[in-house]
Amino acid sequence: MSRLSDSRISHLAHLVLDGLAKSKLAEFPSDGRALTETKQILQEFFHFEDQIDDAVRQKISTLSRFVPPGSREWDVMYRKYYEEESRKHRR
Repeated sequence: MSRLSDSRISHLAHLVLDGLAKSKLAEFPSDGRALTETKQILQEFFHFEDQIDDAVRQKISTLSRFVPPGSREWDVMYRKYYEEESRKHRR
């Protein structure tokens, strides 16, 4: 489950479709279907990102020494592990 609510994802989907329409980058035969598919894609994307985030946080929490969340060291480790997990899952 995504950390974003359905209404937030719906709002983002509307913004994406409005942006595509205003910039004339795409035309959709069915606005309803375009909205449904955009919502689904956004939900899948955010779910994927949440899975990576969970894996990274788990990895940091299992280190032999405690690294306080929010510290500079934690942030550096998070970014490093996030990139690693992203590469691993996108293959």
